[in-house]
Amino acid sequence: MVIENAIADAIDFFHMEALSAAMPMKIYLDLQLTLMASCLYRLLAVRIGNDKKTAKSRTLFRNFIKAPADIMIGNDGIEVRIGRRANNPFLLNAAYDETDIAVPWLQERQLRISFL
Repeated sequence: MVIENAIADAIDFFHMEALSAAMPMKIYLDLQLTLMASCLYRLLAVRIGNDKKTAKSRTLFRNFIKAPADIMIGNDGIEVRIGRRANNPFLLNAAYDETDIAVPWLQERQLRISFL
């Protein structure tokens, strides 16, 4: 029941019911991508912690993902600067400001997240 509810939440949030393709493979691909996205939101919730572990995908999106940001792309790296928001302390506690990841498909440039 818990798994079915999680899939139902993901389908509702990621608009799985709005498929227009007639090919069954498209449905399977969409289901796979939906479940992967849902898992990424769960990982975000677990990393943030507190009462966010049980938050729905749409709540996590609204509170943490849907935010204005400046993206600076340079030769040495990519910096994402997130403006001031009420939920930034949660991201700081989860150590997102210490992110320094090499992105393979961008010539190994370093991805950094900073908060204003």
